[in-house]
Amino acid sequence: MKSFLMYLGAVAVIIGLLQFIPTYEKSNPPTDPQKEIQAPKEVMAIFKRSCYDCHSNETKWPWYANVAPMSWAVRRDVIEGRKALNFSTWNDYSDEKKQELKKQIFRSVILAMPLPQYLWLHPEAKLSSKDKETIRNWASDGKGYIDYDVR
Repeated sequence: MKSFLMYLGAVAVIIGLLQFIPTYEKSNPPTDPQKEIQAPKEVMAIFKRSCYDCHSNETKWPWYANVAPMSWAVRRDVIEGRKALNFSTWNDYSDEKKQELKKQIFRSVILAMPLPQYLWLHPEAKLSSKDKETIRNWASDGKGYIDYDVR
């Protein structure tokens, strides 16, 4: 029992010391409604529920975004998510870039998004089959499939 308490104390000290390692600041850059994506209401509802925390400037920073080492993962995911796709700056993208992003969205809702580690603490973000169909229909401009260049 004594060794377990010593181990637990050592872990607590290490976690406490981790809090002093500097990380990226949590921030939500200003948003401009003119730049935000404009999609049908049902698509926007899904995006806001399941995507906006990592893919917009409207991140809702949870309490654990202040506690290392979780803070490192959360901030990294938001930074990388915004870099890959930012719904808050959608209208800054060229038409060609928007089409490419729609292809990525079409694939991602089936294969990878939202990230499993995000769903652990945000089960409400899980995409239902209907959600996936709604997003894929929007991303494909109503076709239900995406044309790919085969080389």
